[in-house]
Amino acid sequence: MIDTLDRAIIEATQAGLPLVAEPYEAVAESVGCSAGEVMSRMQRMLEQGIIRRIGAVPNHYVLGFRGNGMSVWDVPDKKIAHYGRLIGELDFVSHAYHRPRHLPHWPYNLFAMVHGRDREEVMEKVEQIARLLGKDNRGHQVLFSTRILKKTGLRLGASR
Repeated sequence: MIDTLDRAIIEATQAGLPLVAEPYEAVAESVGCSAGEVMSRMQRMLEQGIIRRIGAVPNHYVLGFRGNGMSVWDVPDKKIAHYGRLIGELDFVSHAYHRPRHLPHWPYNLFAMVHGRDREEVMEKVEQIARLLGKDNRGHQVLFSTRILKKTGLRLGASR
């Protein structure tokens, strides 16, 4: 369970930490407690699974990575956790995750977002993944971004 201060902290940070030199101080000021209390409560909520992560989410386009492509892979189901971790740790992959197949039209069960400065660089990186998978790569495709969609998770409404 969360109390009113936890909820206020979530509401103050759900769109991101303030882009200031001392973000926890700014959050603390807005919710009426100390920065230490904000950090302590956020750590507790993270450990309890109330919040999933605390981290930076860079805008890849602003950083010059414009060839972003979702690579989709058909790998053995028994090895998906292993390959998901391996691929997710690559410095050019922002996230990798398991998705259900939709046979006969969609055989892919492992997705990995690959970032590169252009499509050619993305394809070179996808080939690195293919080599990593070896014979367990039973097929793959790359779906390139055509526009930027705003990505957000669940947002709490204002306290009542």
